[in-house]
Amino acid sequence: MKHLVPLAALLLIACATTAPSETSQDRFWQALTSHCGKAYEGGLASEDARDADWAGKRMVAHWAECSEDRVAIAFHVESDMETAVEQPVWNRSRTWIVTRETISNAAQTTTTRLTLKHDHRHEDGEPDAVTFYGGTTELASGSARGQDFPVDEESIALFRREGLDASLTNVWRIEVDPASDPDARFAYQLTRANDPTRLFRVEIDASTPVTPPPPAWGW
Repeated sequence: MKHLVPLAALLLIACATTAPSETSQDRFWQALTSHCGKAYEGGLASEDARDADWAGKRMVAHWAECSEDRVAIAFHVESDMETAVEQPVWNRSRTWIVTRETISNAAQTTTTRLTLKHDHRHEDGEPDAVTFYGGTTELASGSARGQDFPVDEESIALFRREGLDASLTNVWRIEVDPASDPDARFAYQLTRANDPTRLFRVEIDASTPVTPPPPAWGW
């Protein structure tokens, strides 16, 4: 007579051997990291009058550093033309840093939470007075192609200290397609929860790499 394995034991075995299911944030992270080491060009896509100085400027996003749980994207913006030598001058002061945190709960299931921070430097590499601000996603939120980062408490305190009250309800958004997508796009966006008219959006053609620029200031 064959020995029968109790149903409860079978369920325990199944639970122990089943891999954690991927979340939308896991898939977003995979899409984001698929561009590591590459650089792409784009420009301002929004038309808010408050961003008139950004209009028409060339912009380059460079996935400058990647590790298992951290991606640093240097954001280079063409500034005024250097008329003496007819060469563009670039502002290399901004780097977007996205980090991933894996969280386990009491039921031993795991989920992912993402944080976006802005590293702002001066040309000599010194940090700006307003730097390393940003936000964190809600658990299990967003989609594989887009994630929102509502402003965090640390950044609210920084904005208040620096008199930047307009930024107290900032919501940043990153959208990204996998590098394997022939029409891949990348977008960085800022809106404000208390100001429905505020929209700053940069769109990058992530299907055609360009030559990586020099390092961002301080990097």
